[in-house]
Amino acid sequence: MSKIAVIYSAAFQDAKNGIARFTATMNKLNAEFQTVQNELTQTATRLKALQDEINRMQQGTLPATPQQIQAKLDQFDQENKAYKRKGEDAQENAKVRRRELLTPLQEDVGKALDAYAKSRGITLIIDGSQVPLAYADPSINITQAFIADYNSKNPATAAVTPPK
Repeated sequence: MSKIAVIYSAAFQDAKNGIARFTATMNKLNAEFQTVQNELTQTATRLKALQDEINRMQQGTLPATPQQIQAKLDQFDQENKAYKRKGEDAQENAKVRRRELLTPLQEDVGKALDAYAKSRGITLIIDGSQVPLAYADPSINITQAFIADYNSKNPATAAVTPPK
């Protein structure tokens, strides 16, 4: 006889009730990019102040010659381009690093889910986070049971070995 279960994989990444290693991995990723994020925030603040100064110069509330205004506009354009480039680079680097950190963990969770299902005689698991379900009896939802099982066997401090 076939046994069907439903799981909601989106819950794996819940910081409070999800898989602890996902939270630890995301915290590690965020920490790695915190310096760049702080720099981008500071630059955005500087750009806002520069834009305000330019506006005051253009409105005449801050005395300035057309050449001074143009110099400030050029400075703003140059700094804004550098800011955008740095932001794009940071996004791309974070995306790559996220993939590097999460791929082995996702593979590990997938293997653990396979073992979990086999040990409980489950022949089919439907991911309710990926497939819209019209109805699923709560008794076949194994999400929290699997998360608890995974967390008990895989503490957040354990490193995931990348596949070879």
